[in-house]
Amino acid sequence: MIRKDEKTAVIEANRTHATDTGSPEVQIAILTARIQELTEHLKVHIHDNHSRRGLLKMVGKRRKMLDYLMAKDIERYRAIIAKLGIRK
Repeated sequence: MIRKDEKTAVIEANRTHATDTGSPEVQIAILTARIQELTEHLKVHIHDNHSRRGLLKMVGKRRKMLDYLMAKDIERYRAIIAKLGIRK
């Protein structure tokens, strides 16, 4: 679980204006942080299938948000992909 101070830092780094907390870029960045943390957890706890299901749901949700952003504004999509390093 991502801590509040970590989440605040992610929001600060990815927001588009001063009061932005819900733009697609922020939501994708928060999901990416949660996915990375859960991936590390699953490397240690290999048989934790309940958490694995949650991870797969988060990955799917992030994929849908990225698809939305790509359809809406391709430049914002490319910027967030480059910033977070999602697509290698």
